[in-house]
Amino acid sequence: MPPIFEILHKDCAGRIGRLETHHGIVETPTIMPVVNPNIQTIKPCELRNFGAEILITNSYIIYRKPELRERALREGLHSLIGFDGPIMTDSGSYQLSIYGEVEVDNAQIVRFQQEIGSDIGVPLDIPTPPDVPWERASSELKITQTRAKEALALKRDMLLAAPVQGSTFPDLREKAGRELSMLDFDVYPLGAVVPLMESYRYSDLVDVIVASKKGLSPAAPVHLFGAGHPMMFSLAVALGCDIFDSASYALYAKDGRYMTVRGTYHLEKLQYLPCSCPVCSSYTAQDILKSEKMEELLARHNLYVTFQEMREVKQAIKEGSLWELVEQRCRAHPQLLNGLRRALYHADWIEKFQPVSRSTFFYSGPESALRPEVMRFRKKLSNFDLKGRILIRGNKCENENEYDWILDFKPPFGAYPLELKETYPFNAELTDEQDHESLTVALQNTLEIIDENPDCEFTFVYDGEHPLIEKIAQKAKLMTKD
Repeated sequence: MPPIFEILHKDCAGRIGRLETHHGIVETPTIMPVVNPNIQTIKPCELRNFGAEILITNSYIIYRKPELRERALREGLHSLIGFDGPIMTDSGSYQLSIYGEVEVDNAQIVRFQQEIGSDIGVPLDIPTPPDVPWERASSELKITQTRAKEALALKRDMLLAAPVQGSTFPDLREKAGRELSMLDFDVYPLGAVVPLMESYRYSDLVDVIVASKKGLSPAAPVHLFGAGHPMMFSLAVALGCDIFDSASYALYAKDGRYMTVRGTYHLEKLQYLPCSCPVCSSYTAQDILKSEKMEELLARHNLYVTFQEMREVKQAIKEGSLWELVEQRCRAHPQLLNGLRRALYHADWIEKFQPVSRSTFFYSGPESALRPEVMRFRKKLSNFDLKGRILIRGNKCENENEYDWILDFKPPFGAYPLELKETYPFNAELTDEQDHESLTVALQNTLEIIDENPDCEFTFVYDGEHPLIEKIAQKAKLMTKD
């Protein structure tokens, strides 16, 4: 049987893929708008106009309301919702996290999702919140794993998601991913992460994603539950998330909040609308505030900006510039910047998935000095096999023909063979004034090359000050640039 998820393009740990369902193929990464069967701010049949290929709704809400349940069983989920494309259904875990209990058990809700024709169903997992004791997280994870296996035994032709839980404990998240990957599930949602996003704990979110991904198969489609704000799509995709969902577009609209990739604004505080979507091109902020359809208009804008950003992310994957987009977006908020810096702690892991050849490396700040490409280069420093007199230069020098080897010096990489100058990533676009971080990494790498080749005679042409220069001067002849 062919895989239901095919990876087409890759950049960082992100990818563009094709997810096959009974109601059509979905291209990932993608966002699933949440549709409440009781409240429809925008008709589901219109959601394709925004870019939606798949929706998500809550099977527990349908199950609990007799008239909805009967219609769903009689007509099917797609007729009830009014959408002819793929639909994923949640199981009531969100209600379980809010109210502490639900009026259904795992087997009942899994069977119900199959009976109403859900394309992707979810077991009734235990959404363990952040910061609980390890013992509780471990105990509730066991229940989630047991219920996932029970759901697997009930599986027929519906795709089945296996939630990866474990609270904020990386060891539990990785263990959960590893154990679930050994079984015949189709999609792997990372659960109970909404509290982290609501409190802007993006560093912790990064750790949760990476730990889960380390346990999961690299070929597994990963769903980040409840993540629907466009400002964090690029970061999550770069870490390997494929599917997103959120009711934010509607919930924010109800509260008069206007979404952008730089954050969320209260509409009443906006003098100008920084967007060219059909809503913002036709109305002013004051027009929307006065309109009887304010909630709908805001929801439409929020959806437009959400799908626009997802298309931007996909284009970045195609052209090999995803990490540049991540660095741009993560400067929109200090906590997102913390998330970026935490992601760089995992650069060695990201580097395993990073294609060797990409587009031009654009240096955009101190964080760029720790990118996976720089880590990859550092791992290869011991491969240099140098002999004789070596010139390490920042630009062309006199008497270069006197040397056996010429290495170019370029932060944040350091010294590399002149012949690689036009190849990626040494064709990097840099700022004229190098920051301390890029110079530090470059000089550390240069020191390592000198140490790895003790029989060579090095000359380093450099004009500037840095604490590492004295160490290099002890091991190489130091000259200033012309």
